[in-house]
Amino acid sequence: MEVYPHWPNLAAMLFDRARQWGGRPMLRAFRNDAWQTTSWSAFAREAAAAARNLRAAGVGSGERVLILAENGPEYPIVETALMAIRAIPVPAYTTNTPADHAHVLRDAGIRAAIVSNAALAERLLTGAALAGGLDLLVTGEPVAAPPGIRTLAWSDLVAGDAAVDDIVEECARIPPETIACLIYTSGTGGAPKGVMLPHRAILSNCRGAEKLVRPLGLEGGVYLSVLPLSHSYEHTVGQFFLNSIGVEIVYGRGIEHLAADLTTIRPTLITIVPRMLEVVRVRILGQMARASGLQRALFARALANGLARIDRRSPPFLARLAEPLIERLVRRKIQARFGGRLRLAVSGGARLDPEVGRFFLALGMPLIQGYGQTEAGPVVSATLPGSTRIETVGPPLEGVELRIAGDGEILVRGDLVMLGYWNQPEATQAVLADGWLHTGDIGVLDADGNLRITDRKKDIIVLSGGDNVSPARIEGLLMAEPEILQAVVTGDGEAYLSALLVPAEGADAAAVDLAVKRVNARLGVIERIRSHRIVPPFTQENGLLTPTQKIRRQRVLSRHQTALDEVQCGPVQ
Repeated sequence: MEVYPHWPNLAAMLFDRARQWGGRPMLRAFRNDAWQTTSWSAFAREAAAAARNLRAAGVGSGERVLILAENGPEYPIVETALMAIRAIPVPAYTTNTPADHAHVLRDAGIRAAIVSNAALAERLLTGAALAGGLDLLVTGEPVAAPPGIRTLAWSDLVAGDAAVDDIVEECARIPPETIACLIYTSGTGGAPKGVMLPHRAILSNCRGAEKLVRPLGLEGGVYLSVLPLSHSYEHTVGQFFLNSIGVEIVYGRGIEHLAADLTTIRPTLITIVPRMLEVVRVRILGQMARASGLQRALFARALANGLARIDRRSPPFLARLAEPLIERLVRRKIQARFGGRLRLAVSGGARLDPEVGRFFLALGMPLIQGYGQTEAGPVVSATLPGSTRIETVGPPLEGVELRIAGDGEILVRGDLVMLGYWNQPEATQAVLADGWLHTGDIGVLDADGNLRITDRKKDIIVLSGGDNVSPARIEGLLMAEPEILQAVVTGDGEAYLSALLVPAEGADAAAVDLAVKRVNARLGVIERIRSHRIVPPFTQENGLLTPTQKIRRQRVLSRHQTALDEVQCGPVQ
């Protein structure tokens, strides 16, 4: 592939690639009981038609337009169209409640929305009624909209066979500093805020990521898109970056079909949130516990040899002789679960427990870990392909300045940084102080320039004795135990730490107790969990989990305050 080009904006980038790659496959989705492909030229034609028809429907420059849809070809088509006419796309999670929609609609002043199906439209319209209504609704299915809301069918939105030249010329005049999109934070620490990302921020991420993966030769490969496109990571990487380097995007059919999609699509590249890896690890270990003695021995040797390689130790001579057998009978079978031809698997969206990462690296998965936040495009750093330093999140991407403040906070500067929060000048000023993005994360840089995240600044627990404790590390250790599905550690202002724990499937209270004891044996005195309570699962449906599987700590603590009062006032366990 040629040196990564410079483009003024994201729409210009995709139209340029469409001109270059024409009939090559760009997007694939499961429709009408079959996998259907959209070529680059078909994408460009529909995006240009949508741009013209949106303008004709009254969508103007600077107008915010909500996109509410599952992952699919329609997403990049309509978002490119909106960017081409300088409207501002506002991706929304399909799991949002009407109240969530009302907050975004009201906060961003949204009067137009594009929705993929009737069920999603119904929930959105309920939220719109709370927020003051809509003027325009584009839908993929017929919807009975309330009086006063104009509707436009998706088929009419993309209708038209005119050449794309007029839209391409218009795109070329859009400066990099223009707002590309308004992406709302997941709201783990309060009400979601609208992050104004300019074209330069996402393009900076694309350029840095391209240099990172260039040695892998990913052009012509296949990416299985699983995370929602409304999430800033998938939005940047799965919609713009990978398309820009010639990777075909295949939209997964949903988490319930993930195992089948992996073996059918056989991706060369995937992105996984840490919780998925944790679940797969527990399943593998469970299967090994029921396997024959020989299978258990081979698996243990595969793991031991792999860990030795990671730690740059040489396995015993006989263990090295067994490598061909281990590769065929253990590693290839585990790799087959992910399709069998992965060149890269990226863990992102939350902290990956190092032991979980080492487990998969030892078994041959080409795993890297990234770090970032919506306010930074969102990618700040990533481990290098082939690296075993999975306990870090790697060095900053090219073009990213990073330093550690005196209190340990990670500060970031460069083209990747947002313009600010929508309609929140005070919050913007606080987080963009002194020309640096104050991430709110605590970290350290090692001697090789790799970043290690230690905690969230505002989540540091200060015990009554004055000791500072990182809950994230302890929660990671707890959730790495097969008996514990989810964990939230608390104790600010208390004499000791307590925990709210969700058991894994099939684990009883006694099993959880033993898991806590195992973790405590590995912790310092002040870090040990002295009391805990078992609580129901944290889910998106009950509002305690974000769409990217992050635990909403403050909501969990508020919801279970009674249980916390009991453990903090009761006897120490």
